[in-house]
Amino acid sequence: MSVAKLDRVFHERGRLAICSTLVARTDGISFTQLQSACDLTDGNLNRHLHALMEEGIVATERRTGMGRPQTILHITDAGRRRFLEYIDALEEIVRDVQRSTKRTGSPMPAVPAR
Repeated sequence: MSVAKLDRVFHERGRLAICSTLVARTDGISFTQLQSACDLTDGNLNRHLHALMEEGIVATERRTGMGRPQTILHITDAGRRRFLEYIDALEEIVRDVQRSTKRTGSPMPAVPAR
């Protein structure tokens, strides 16, 4: 099984939601739109973004013009590659479980959540 390939920085609901949203939005997204899309509080979104920025996965840009300045968030090229590798590892785990289920007729034993 490919559990060892899972990148821990993404393996958290908030960060998974953030990166999934940013991968789909190649033009970037405002902080407020991302907050709404991921259903996170200001504090939670800031905490997760900080962790992702430290890893070079997410970058910010300040846009000014009509109205108030906005913070626009983007996933970096390296972040996109790293996130897609994480998704590939998850898919491999799902395929392993499906193969195991087909062989035995029952799913693999569940691992307790921590």
